[in-house]
Amino acid sequence: MDRSRGGLARGLGSGFVAVAVVAASVMVGSDDAQARFRRHRNTGGGYQPAYAAIVVDANSGQTLHAASPDSPRHPASLTKIMTLYLLFEQIEAGKLRLDSRLAVSAHAAVQAPTKLGLAAGGTLAVEDAIKGMVTKSANDAAVVVAEAIGGSEEDFARLMTRKARALGMSRTTYVNASGLPDDEQITSARDQAILGRAIQERFPRYYGYFATPSFTYRGVAMRNHNRLLGRVAGVDGIKTGYTRDSGFNLVSSVRRGNRHIVAVVLGGSSGGARDARMRELIEANIDEAATRRTAAVVAEAPDQARARPRAEPTRVAASAPLAIAPAPAPLPPAASAAAPPAASPPPAADLDLQPRFAEAMMSSPSTALTAPPPGSSEPIRPVPVRTISVRAGAIQVAAIAPLATPAPQPAVAPPQLAAATSRAVALPPPPGARPGILGVLPVRAGAAPPAEMAAAVTPPSPHGTATHGDWMIQVGAFPDEDQAKERLKTAQTMARGLLGNADPFTERVVKGSRELYRARFVGLDRDGAEAACHYFKKNEIACLALKN
Repeated sequence: MDRSRGGLARGLGSGFVAVAVVAASVMVGSDDAQARFRRHRNTGGGYQPAYAAIVVDANSGQTLHAASPDSPRHPASLTKIMTLYLLFEQIEAGKLRLDSRLAVSAHAAVQAPTKLGLAAGGTLAVEDAIKGMVTKSANDAAVVVAEAIGGSEEDFARLMTRKARALGMSRTTYVNASGLPDDEQITSARDQAILGRAIQERFPRYYGYFATPSFTYRGVAMRNHNRLLGRVAGVDGIKTGYTRDSGFNLVSSVRRGNRHIVAVVLGGSSGGARDARMRELIEANIDEAATRRTAAVVAEAPDQARARPRAEPTRVAASAPLAIAPAPAPLPPAASAAAPPAASPPPAADLDLQPRFAEAMMSSPSTALTAPPPGSSEPIRPVPVRTISVRAGAIQVAAIAPLATPAPQPAVAPPQLAAATSRAVALPPPPGARPGILGVLPVRAGAAPPAEMAAAVTPPSPHGTATHGDWMIQVGAFPDEDQAKERLKTAQTMARGLLGNADPFTERVVKGSRELYRARFVGLDRDGAEAACHYFKKNEIACLALKN
């Protein structure tokens, strides 16, 4: 019996040694990801990603609270905020609509959950993609959007990273559109606060989607993962995120009265712990936020990789009905193209001309997306285009030095031009205009531009699109023109994203013995004008939207 027990003991001992050897070999063979995983384990044995947080006053731009705000972290599904930023940009540019159908590829369909369950070969409406990403954080919807805009998810990720750099997100790199785990996809709390501010300042018309409480797709209802919506006063968005490596993440925007903060929590140990920490940060900092807007909007830096020199202005032929007044010596072509827009002249009631001008200038080539027919699996691809914008009112004709080989000009203007210029008379250059202005060519509202102007366009928008709207906004009226110009500069600094390519101008009006100078922006559509005024009023700047 004793010998049997001894043999059993020796056998068990040998078994334990064998198990230990196997276990040691497994540990030695663990990859780098598992090594990082073990380094993040806490004494209790549970995985605890590193915590980071920041609270930024959106009115002043000041940081109210910070904990490791610049340390690298994985964004998880916070990635979809940038995916939506680029999608909103395409919608605002008119390249996509909310009802546009996007092709679902096999790559999009096989994405890991959470997802909408899209089938390869089908299509997904843009608005459904937005709601699917906002509420359920659908990974397949994110890839559908990425492939529609970028051609491939990889190329779209490059666009995302480039946009991050333009916004000042220096510590963020994207490699996919969804936020699914990837060691190289990193960000920081500060960068996410920048993006959280930028997306609502740039796209106020679409930011409201982040407050969508639920979404029903093909009969299945999906609640928003952001459990602070409707439960914490003032929370209006924006996005949650989670992977095992990132922990529980959340970006929140909170408005109470005139105060507005954007807060970020990264690396929460659970959804409940993350939400509790966000509540604490909100309540501890909201009362410290400023009530007046003094910070500039989060503006995009120029993309040097895509910058191109602007072409010279194109000549516009003058015909007999247009009497051109003598002008000073013309500027060289380069100086003419670089000079600022001319100031507006006083009203000319006898000519029935509107005192606003759109300078005819060549734009850099831009791109547009060609959408496939509904049901097609062909990806949307960019094609080069040129945009023409000739507003109702008056076109300013700039004098430029003759080109080396000038194009032949027609001796007689086409009927449209002759009709449009039948009431024109000789005019001196408008007060404040730069040298080289010859005269004013009135154009009827709604009339097609003459053929000779087919290549003449307004300067390209900083966001890549031209403005075609026939609405304007007024942001103040002042007894001194310098005050009006200063207000225009302030408004542009505050709301460059909202104003886009709208043209600033001052308008002199006399009421009795009182002289005023109105500060206005022209070239917005109705929704854009109303959105801009809403923003300015919220920031204590009087604003009036008007049909041009």
